[in-house]
Amino acid sequence: MTHPDAAYFDKVARRTFLAFPAAFRVMAEAVLIRVAEWPSDEMLDDLEIEDASELTGLYEGVPLPEKSLDFPEISPDVIWLFREPILAEWEERDDVELDDLIAHVTIHEFAHHFGWSDDEIARVAPWMD
Repeated sequence: MTHPDAAYFDKVARRTFLAFPAAFRVMAEAVLIRVAEWPSDEMLDDLEIEDASELTGLYEGVPLPEKSLDFPEISPDVIWLFREPILAEWEERDDVELDDLIAHVTIHEFAHHFGWSDDEIARVAPWMD
């Protein structure tokens, strides 16, 4: 079976972002969305994750509540979606549409940008966590 490519994942993630309420889109319009096949070794080491398939997405940046005008950021915030781990979870679960899973990971990572913890996100979207 042929799986959707990175461009498809990007399209779904951007469509998900465009469906955010306007106030949230404005607060996140500078965040970049990137799709990679797998997380890098550095990402896995930083998070102390041994199995790359366990990481479907990642927010790299400074959450909004922690940002300061006194210390401008050097690089932009990035939402990473990892295609292979998302596909593996989708195939393993067999109870969710791929677009819904991509959207969930996208929303989850943007929630970190807004300053939400994993526990707070799980309370809002318990069906996936």
